[in-house]
Parts: sequence; structure tokens; C-alpha cells
Amino acid sequence: MNIPIEEIDKIIHEPARMKIMVTLYFVESMDAIFLLRQTNLTWGNLATHTKKLEAAGYIEVKKEFIKRKPHTMFLLTERGRDAFEAYTKKMKHLFEGFT
Repeated sequence: MNIPIEEIDKIIHEPARMKIMVTLYFVESMDAIFLLRQTNLTWGNLATHTKKLEAAGYIEVKKEFIKRKPHTMFLLTERGRDAFEAYTKKMKHLFEGFT
């Protein structure tokens, strides 16, 4: 199966967003501080990339206050999970053509 590179999901393919997707794929949810530490992104980069993933419907962002302090949680949506699985499948097929 030959997959044209143009069919690769560009939203996920960007390295920072891929880190976020990979990290969230294996957990139910994650708070912003833990996600920040796991991805080694800055606060600004994390905010920018999670907004793009949220706009695509790939992640959900839940904001609340705990003891008067803001607390943000991220979780992968069903659409995001499906998109990530399709992305990894396409990437495998793409690289199989090089072996």
C-alpha cells in the first residue's frame, strides 16, 4: 500500500503536537503541569499546540479551580484517538515503502 505523503495528518505530524498526542494516547487524562513536563514544551508552546489540537477536535481541555487555583486537564477525544491511530498506520505504510 503506497500512501502519498500529502495524506499524512499535518496537525498531528508537527513534532510538538505529536508529543502531546503520544503522551495523551496512553492515559485517561493529564493535567497541564504533568503534560508540560512530559513533553518538555514551554508554557507558550503547550498553549499554542493544545489550542490547535482542540480546534481539530483531537483533544478536550477541561478547566476548573481547585482551592482557588486554576487547574487544566487534557484528554484525547475519540476523534483524536482515531486520528492518531490512522496517522501511525499511514506512517508505518509510508516507511514500509523505503525498506
